[in-house]
Amino acid sequence: MAVKTLPSPEEALAAQDKQDESEYSEAEFGEMMELYEGTFETIEQGEIVTGTVLSIRDNTVLVDIGFKSEGMILLSEFGEPPAIEEGEEIEVFLESIEDQEGQVVLSKTKADFMRVWDRIKDAYDTDQIVEGRLMRRIKGGIVVDLFGVEAFLPGSQIDLKQVKNFDRFIGEVFPFRIIKLNKNRRNIVVSRRVVLEEERARLRKQILATLEVGQVREGTVKNITDFGAFIDLGGLDGLLHITDIAWGRVGHPSEELSIGQEVEVQVLNFDEKRERISLGMKQLQDPPWKGVSERYTVDDKVIGKVVSITDYGAFVELEQGVEGLVHISEMSWTQHVRHPSRLVSIGDEVEVMVLRVDEEGQKISLGLKQVQPDPWEVLDIKYPAGTPIRGTVRNLTTFGAFVEIEEGIDGLVHISDMSWTKRIRHPNEVVKKGQELDVIVLSIDKERRRISLGHKQTIENPWAELAVTYAVGNNVDGKISRMLERGVVVDLEGQVEGFAPSSQLGIDDLKHPEEYFSEGDGLPLKIVEFDEDQKKIVLSVKERLRDAEQDEIDAFLAAHPRRKTTEGETEEEAEGGQAEEKAEGEVKGEAEASEAKRESEDGKEA
Repeated sequence: MAVKTLPSPEEALAAQDKQDESEYSEAEFGEMMELYEGTFETIEQGEIVTGTVLSIRDNTVLVDIGFKSEGMILLSEFGEPPAIEEGEEIEVFLESIEDQEGQVVLSKTKADFMRVWDRIKDAYDTDQIVEGRLMRRIKGGIVVDLFGVEAFLPGSQIDLKQVKNFDRFIGEVFPFRIIKLNKNRRNIVVSRRVVLEEERARLRKQILATLEVGQVREGTVKNITDFGAFIDLGGLDGLLHITDIAWGRVGHPSEELSIGQEVEVQVLNFDEKRERISLGMKQLQDPPWKGVSERYTVDDKVIGKVVSITDYGAFVELEQGVEGLVHISEMSWTQHVRHPSRLVSIGDEVEVMVLRVDEEGQKISLGLKQVQPDPWEVLDIKYPAGTPIRGTVRNLTTFGAFVEIEEGIDGLVHISDMSWTKRIRHPNEVVKKGQELDVIVLSIDKERRRISLGHKQTIENPWAELAVTYAVGNNVDGKISRMLERGVVVDLEGQVEGFAPSSQLGIDDLKHPEEYFSEGDGLPLKIVEFDEDQKKIVLSVKERLRDAEQDEIDAFLAAHPRRKTTEGETEEEAEGGQAEEKAEGEVKGEAEASEAKRESEDGKEA
């Protein structure tokens, strides 16, 4: 744009003061004023004009555009650092010919904006891709240098996914699309995300057009989850499930993969409509079970790692992708293992023996106990019948006590082998759990893995000596220890038991001993039968009282009067009730005796 050269304001004022003395004629002065006033018509507000930088101050730049006064521009409009020098000619935008202070209002940024506006507007209208450099970070996004003017890149439009660190993009040059434009506010908004989405859509379409099942492709690990990893195939993501990462057991995908890692995968399946692709890595390697029967043969001893524990056993990894099961029954020769976790833990390295191999079914049976000799094979040699042992009572049952004779090996002391002289109803009458007990080995059954032990056999059988102490006809005293339907059991001196039938208790027509006697009552008795083989002593109060004085008999009867079963019950009712109870008692007694016999036989068998 051409700009006419004018006299300076000082020259114009001096000419006015010397109007009368002027060497100019009136006509010449008029021409000069017309020329000065014509300048106002030549430079118009809202245009771009050329000016010269007169001076650069702390924060402003003084620019001469050939007008009656200079214009001031903020130094910040020239960039950081400012790219400006004194004497340099620049283009500026004339915002106002005169402000309140009489100065020209100029703008460098508006001039830059106006100069490239047509280019920006054309790119926006035709949806063109433009390049820009990311300059600095501001609240909510980044300032972009676009054709020399500033545009705004929102944080949400920087990338396809959320960006937390904006600073890493500063200085980068990227392609953008202009998504918003406002000339009056000089507002330009750009997006990189739109460009990336378009590129991704193009690549996705290209991939789907060439994708085939079984195809091998390279990709990048984009994301990792608990169930697998998403692989970017170059615009389209596929899922690599955790079970398809490796032939072996994978606890978490992060154990094998990391974000950004380049991987080679095989296409297992894909749905073009839903754009879903299933990928596999392990399929690129030979299956580990191939030839496993040649690598692992029966009776081989191998080292493996415990990778899983269940209620029924433990899985041991022999190599990646090849696991065998140690069943709970194959863990110990001697211990009754309630749960595998009592012997092994996940991560343990163990030595096992191969028991069976099924390559087709991908199963291997392993044994933990087989790597050690079976102690039962030599147990009968180590403990022949008659060997005395001191063991620990580990468990009590209704039919006996289990005693540990060495670690993991228990033998049974049946209740019939606990005492020579007393009839034991329950083992806790003799022993307690955890107690040290002296026993004798009676027999060992290796095949059934059972040991019979005896406690009473640790002492001499006393019945030969008892035959003298409790000879038939001898008088003894004892206390009732148990009440039975047909009589009472009596404790005698020397931890010996005898039995007094109801008919021998010294009371006529006695049918129910509990009507006249109680446990703990003392009785005068006479030995009427002694059977050493059956280990039985029969006692009689009646025979003892036969030779007694009458006052002794009266005292005995007075000490054991008949006791009524209920308050106010008549003799007839009592007799009727007793008959009923007797019938019920006999039935119950027979049932209990049958059950006791079966339990005892079961105990002996055990």
